[in-house]
Amino acid sequence: MPKKRPGGGLSPMQQAAKFLGVSVLAGAVMAGIALPAAGALGLAAKGSVKSFDEIPANLKSPQLSQRTTILDNRGKQIATVYSRDRTVVDLKDISPYMQKAIVAIEDSRFYKHGAVDLKGVLRALNKNAREGGVAQGASTLTQQLVKNYFIEEAGDDPTKVAEATQQTLGRKIRELKYAIQIEDKLGKKKILENYLNITFFGEQAYGVEAASQRYFSKHAKDLNLQESALLAGIVQSPSRYDPVNDEAEATKRRNTVLQRMAELGDISQKEADQAKEKPLGLHTSRPKNGCITAAKSAGFFCDYVRQIVLTDPVFGKTREQRAKLWNQGGLTIRTTLDPQAQKSAQASIKDHVYKSDAVATAATIVEPGTGKILAMGQSRPYGVNVKNDETTINLSVNSDMGGGAGYQPGSTFKPIVAAAAVEGGKPPTQEYSSPYEMPYPSPVSACNGKMWRDDPYKPTKLTNENESERGPYGMKEATAKSVNTYYVQLISDIGICPVVDMAKKMGVQRADGRKIQQAPSIALGTQEVSPLTMANAYATFAARGMYCTPVAIESITQKVGSDQKSLEVPKSTCSRAMSENTADTVSTLLKGVVEDGTGQEAGLGSRPSAGKTGTTDERFAAWFVGYTPNMAGAVWVGDPQHKRKMTNITIGGVPHDKVYGGEVPGPIWRDMMSGALEGKSVEEFHLVDIPDATHEGDDQGKGRRGTEDGNNGDTAGQLIGGLIGGPTDGGTPGTAATGDTTAGALGGTFPTPTFSIPENFIQGQGNGGNNGNGFGGGRG
Repeated sequence: MPKKRPGGGLSPMQQAAKFLGVSVLAGAVMAGIALPAAGALGLAAKGSVKSFDEIPANLKSPQLSQRTTILDNRGKQIATVYSRDRTVVDLKDISPYMQKAIVAIEDSRFYKHGAVDLKGVLRALNKNAREGGVAQGASTLTQQLVKNYFIEEAGDDPTKVAEATQQTLGRKIRELKYAIQIEDKLGKKKILENYLNITFFGEQAYGVEAASQRYFSKHAKDLNLQESALLAGIVQSPSRYDPVNDEAEATKRRNTVLQRMAELGDISQKEADQAKEKPLGLHTSRPKNGCITAAKSAGFFCDYVRQIVLTDPVFGKTREQRAKLWNQGGLTIRTTLDPQAQKSAQASIKDHVYKSDAVATAATIVEPGTGKILAMGQSRPYGVNVKNDETTINLSVNSDMGGGAGYQPGSTFKPIVAAAAVEGGKPPTQEYSSPYEMPYPSPVSACNGKMWRDDPYKPTKLTNENESERGPYGMKEATAKSVNTYYVQLISDIGICPVVDMAKKMGVQRADGRKIQQAPSIALGTQEVSPLTMANAYATFAARGMYCTPVAIESITQKVGSDQKSLEVPKSTCSRAMSENTADTVSTLLKGVVEDGTGQEAGLGSRPSAGKTGTTDERFAAWFVGYTPNMAGAVWVGDPQHKRKMTNITIGGVPHDKVYGGEVPGPIWRDMMSGALEGKSVEEFHLVDIPDATHEGDDQGKGRRGTEDGNNGDTAGQLIGGLIGGPTDGGTPGTAATGDTTAGALGGTFPTPTFSIPENFIQGQGNGGNNGNGFGGGRG
């Protein structure tokens, strides 16, 4: 029995002797075995010694992780992202100096031995026995390549990485068996090429091309003698010989490599001595990795693309499969991002809202009829430095795609109610009494035969913006002035279910993933949504009733070896949400909002446009959502944490007593869309004739009253409805919401709300944020 050390294990000498014995035996046994050329292999390293027959005979080289490049729709780079910074190159594109240097210092007998170097093992055994430890290893380049395969297969899993690198005899035996196979199948040149592409050179650089760029800002094929020697020397211990952090130690190691090359005859002694005298000559390039480096301020769009790859089943059935694809990289992703639209969106945001403001803004542009996302930006930059007002929460998208819990859209939801009504047969001339104040109509039909009922003992009151707003009104004037009582009467007339169904057909869903609540208050914008959702919903009107699911990726190719493979990508699915006539009717209504109603400050001059303002209770959020036949866009302004009301506030250097949808989001939308559409053809809407309603007293100037929907989606009831109100089967009554106060006072452009709910009456909900930001929408 071998004598064990006090700790219970074999001494280094005994371990080496055992390894040598197994290696010699293994070499003899395996020499005559024909190994299959390919096959899948799970590379989890084993800690115990097992017989060769128990180890799978097939080793398939893993797909090396490489950088992924994300492009805009014109093929210009947005960002590069990678799990490991690596660019695979052919051996012919690696300097001959580099090839000789790595062989000289890591495995000088590389071209003379097989998978295992028995002479090297004996030499290492002798030295380690003399020095009483492991002073010298005996792994060949081929064995090191196998070890790197194990590490690459382990990915970023720390447990698997530990297994792949643990110093056990079992791992060495597995390493040996696969090294024999690789020697037999690949040959020396391919082994050297693979080794130089897989090994770690420190400073986030994997493979010699990335290392050459990192330390010298040049291609690997252009490395000179001393540069090659430096890189070859780093491999043994990237942290110890890091030239960026320890120039003296790195120089000493470089000179060791140069001397070894001279001893082997790769270079002359004179060449070695001359190279030793030269400085390291570093010309470093910082790694540019991740969405944080994205050009065109497209960090959030870049992250949205990442979220698509990680969540869409087209990229793999499981989250693990999709994550593996993303981490392996080597992808070239061409996206739908339009650089002109993105530049214009970000410029408008910067002009109107500062990153340090108490509130933020987010804006998104979508192409009608295709679902292509053309722009996505926000005032708070992408990043993790909270002190610099950065965040990684994408305020434009739903929570499951990296966003927050959404924001109440206020009166921007009213066109969806109008579309449901017109699609169901209501004429756009439909009139309602629309008084200044009224209780919620009750009961109101909901889905599945249920009824929503108000509390008969405490009926909830609903008001318009001020007392001068009294009907009757038709749909055209009620939409232009955003009259709350009109739209609540309308939804009470047609029922809640047609509105919920229309919203679903237009892709409108809550940002937090929950179902839209069934209460009449949804007409006033009580359900939290994201800017992307609203932009894409309004694109349905622009596309004359065709809804298309949003898409951000046009194509993806993946580098596999020296080949490029095309991958399947998610496609937009288009369906008819409403008739052309219904969509054209809504466009006619919303064109009036921009021309004569609450959205006049968002107008695009001679270019036809349509849209709707919205401002929520206590001014926690303000919106403008609009479109031309070419593009649809949504702009939201508010506090992502749902704490700061937009009263007595300065935004973008401009003080505001109170913020309105047409006053702050409207101009952002106008400037964003003007730049995005510059040079694009001017297209006209397909309008319908909607006669103006005529009422007794019209000659007194009702139509000249102010037009701003000052508190769209406001008032206490908007918030209560959907919280405590709901459909019933006729049993316990639900409770109504009071609504979204709107429409201006006589002669006033931005009127004052008549009342608001007590502060802190209902607390907002947030998603907890990221890095302390606590970003997320909620009820206010």
